[in-house]
Amino acid sequence: MTVHRRLAATGSVVGAMIVALDGTVLTVAWPGLQRDLGASFAQVQWTSTGYLIAVASLLVFAGRLGDRYGHQRLFAVGMLGFGAASAGIGLAPGIGWMIGLRVVQGVFGALLQPATLGMLRAAYPPDRLRTPIAVRTAAIGVAAALGPVVGGALVSGPGWRAVFFLNVAPAVVLGSLVLVRPGPRRAAAGQRARRLPPGQAPKQAPSAGLDVPGALLLAVTLAGLVHTLVVLPDVRWTTAGEVAVVLVAAAGFVRHERRTASPLIPPDVVGSVAVGSALGVLVTASAALHGTLFVSTYVMQDTLGLDPLQSALRSLPLAVMMVAAAPCGAVLLRRAGARRTGVPAMAVLALGILLLVRASGTLALCVGFGLLGAGFGTVMVTATHVVVRHSAVESAGVAGGAKQTAMNVGPILGVAAATVLLGSGGGRALPLLVLTTVAVGGAVVGGLLPGHGAVGADDHCDTADDLGDAGPRTSVPARR
Repeated sequence: MTVHRRLAATGSVVGAMIVALDGTVLTVAWPGLQRDLGASFAQVQWTSTGYLIAVASLLVFAGRLGDRYGHQRLFAVGMLGFGAASAGIGLAPGIGWMIGLRVVQGVFGALLQPATLGMLRAAYPPDRLRTPIAVRTAAIGVAAALGPVVGGALVSGPGWRAVFFLNVAPAVVLGSLVLVRPGPRRAAAGQRARRLPPGQAPKQAPSAGLDVPGALLLAVTLAGLVHTLVVLPDVRWTTAGEVAVVLVAAAGFVRHERRTASPLIPPDVVGSVAVGSALGVLVTASAALHGTLFVSTYVMQDTLGLDPLQSALRSLPLAVMMVAAAPCGAVLLRRAGARRTGVPAMAVLALGILLLVRASGTLALCVGFGLLGAGFGTVMVTATHVVVRHSAVESAGVAGGAKQTAMNVGPILGVAAATVLLGSGGGRALPLLVLTTVAVGGAVVGGLLPGHGAVGADDHCDTADDLGDAGPRTSVPARR
């Protein structure tokens, strides 16, 4: 493995872990910071809502910036900014400062997240992406498992401010390392040497322009969508006007993208059945999982009378199986293809939710959570691999941004639906059955994933030239 590939893999794993750890650790810090800063519950909620809106609205545009200026450069800026914002939050004198800095942190988080996938797509041949993606998925599972434990220890010891200082050292070290370490030579668009099949014309180079109007329209659409979903359970704050703004912005974005010569989302991404189905699977899987976790937390603590530690221990099989499923998913993906891996994985996820409808004992809860982790971990590897592999190298950042957007919108959608259904008075059965149906719908969408032996967008590329490796140029055969 070359130095560049090791750095890309390390950056992808650590960047994904920092973002995942930040999200899971923060929930533990809420009560302490609310007391210390004299904040209202609504203000505390905005420390998360502001972050989510900033991230979701900028991910795709950040991916396009990476495609144009280099994913390594965007990753470094994102990591350094994320670390600096984390340090500022840890020193924030009041809740207003904290909300503002969380929005800034979200902006830098949006810069680094698509780059964690864009660097992998640029550094690895298409047929070798499974392993680094599986490691990245397993790392996210580890972060999800460690987050509440680490957060609880820090809040109980040094205090809630220490939670935010946790990100600073790894962000600064890795961001600085990536910034000073030059990446591979970037060939001019359209000038790469390729070995094309007989009769196939060279792919046209993407336009060098940045679609700023499209980025603004998409940002308004996603920001409004996220805010609407977050406040949906509280109908007092959900207005017809806000929904209208989202719909008008979305319609404007679609119309603009069809007419502009340099669209924000290139045709090879938006028009790809493989990428579209993978994004649909990610939205449904993450919505079903996070909605189920939201319902199950209330069931275990309010209905079954378990304390937070007992609840966490019973849900621990989810993280364990997610970590274990990542390498297994990579093997299944190689042997059976995306469709035959993703569809059964969604079925396993749905079965796990169904078991939790009536689960009350420790064994039943652990089995249900274990199935959730096994299904979701496999789906993550499969769908992420499809998005990255079936997007051209020139559009890897946009594809990564779209994938991360799906992973941000899905959980918000699932929790919003679960909150509304749980508050309807029907107990846990109704929301969990609806979420089971969502997972089954994801399995149906998974039927559109590529079959065994399908090739990606750039599988014909000359790997040595595209990746900047020294040494003889050899074409890499696609292997499943």
